[in-house]
Amino acid sequence: MFYYLFYSLGNVWGGFNVFKYITFRAGGAAATALLLSIFLGPWVIRKLQELNIGQYIRRGECPDLFTLHQKKQGTPTMGGVLIILVLLITTLLWTDLTNRYVVLVLLITLGLGGVGFIDDYLKIHKKNAKGLKISAKLLGQLIIAGVIGLYLYYNPVNSEFATKLGFPFFKSFFIDLGYFYIPFVMLVIVGASNAVNFTDGLDGLAIGCTMMVSVTFIIVTYLCGHVVFSKYLHIINVVGSGELAVFCAALVGASLGFLWFNCYPAEIFMGDTGSLAIGGALGFVSVIVKQEILLVIAGGIFVIEAISVIIQIISFRTTGKRVFLIAPLHHHFEKKGWDEPKVTIRFWIVSIIFALISLATLKVR
Repeated sequence: MFYYLFYSLGNVWGGFNVFKYITFRAGGAAATALLLSIFLGPWVIRKLQELNIGQYIRRGECPDLFTLHQKKQGTPTMGGVLIILVLLITTLLWTDLTNRYVVLVLLITLGLGGVGFIDDYLKIHKKNAKGLKISAKLLGQLIIAGVIGLYLYYNPVNSEFATKLGFPFFKSFFIDLGYFYIPFVMLVIVGASNAVNFTDGLDGLAIGCTMMVSVTFIIVTYLCGHVVFSKYLHIINVVGSGELAVFCAALVGASLGFLWFNCYPAEIFMGDTGSLAIGGALGFVSVIVKQEILLVIAGGIFVIEAISVIIQIISFRTTGKRVFLIAPLHHHFEKKGWDEPKVTIRFWIVSIIFALISLATLKVR
């Protein structure tokens, strides 16, 4: 909205021309999202409390986790509604809405947020922490990601590298996935969505790591969308992808604002509504700029958390033994005696390191 309103007035006063710059609009989006989150946060928390939408923690299936987090019972959840609302408003205000990547990222954020919303609603309505059946949740994610995969296969972001997968540290090494590009896109989006969901178990943990990854992709999307910079760095140029830097900046602002209320002790949880949407959005952004492997590095904490769950399941089902005291990994350290804030902050530190490594790969090619 601002893009069209003020940029068109550039011939009236030259100062309005700043609205054509992605860097300016990214800064504006981050500030707007932060202020909106802090302003709307108390109202959303109050409404969730009035509707009795509180966290339910099951005792029977994981008594150790119940003991650790019993005090969190009843804390307002589904706070992802706040994140998605702020993202939607901010993106509509600051981006070029004729850009197809902006439209797609909003659709996938709303779609996966919808799947998470249903899951959260069932948990609260049935007073059962299981929510949606795993198969139903996964099916919903796969359908949304599959539609995106099909669209990008037939409408590639870059015709020369349409179905090719690049690798960090290598400037000219690519693997052509062919028809496997569609399931690959599905894997990236659904995998990222669930990885963030697994990480969302401690106050401020997932949203803090989301900020690190989002900052990384502000830089990556801007560089990939810039002809000169992408050529200099030997990364794939994706025309129009720079506009996603504004979306990522909005995600940083929304995350920082949400963290204001989600830091220990949390006044609100994002729930699956937020985690599935955020993870899917980040996965989609990495697909658009052809930097899917870079997301694995930048989102290293998310990957480690997801792998810990997979290892735990495989080990228990095959040997009857658990590798970790509790999975995901952050609960393992809690069980070992680390205070919750210590686990969160140390995971943030590791997330920052992963983000810096991922950015370093852009130069080391």
